Amino acid sequence: MRQDVEAIAVIYRNLGAPVAEQMVTRALGQLALTMAGIAEQVRSQELRDLARQLARFGRLAADLGLLSLAAVASDAGACLEKADSTAFAAVWARLLRVAERSLAAETGLADQSV
Repeated sequence: MRQDVEAIAVIYRNLGAPVAEQMVTRALGQLALTMAGIAEQVRSQELRDLARQLARFGRLAADLGLLSLAAVASDAGACLEKADSTAFAAVWARLLRVAERSLAAETGLADQSV
């Protein structure tokens, strides 16, 4: 799992610990909600807007320093754009694993004061 802890450190330095903690917690919650929405779209096979949602998800993950998560989201979007359903299925499975690990590992991230 690639992670850029400096992204969170910059948020804490710029905003101060109390505000940064709230912002990071809110962003992690938004990330989890976005992932849940994307998962629902995939389950219901509503792929029409999915590439855009994955791009948004990837940007949010990158803003929080979750580089592996951002990269896999980008890969999933690329598979959709190429209409490669086999590759998308494989990358989607990876995205689910990476998202689970990333979000579980980051639950304590907002509590860290840098």
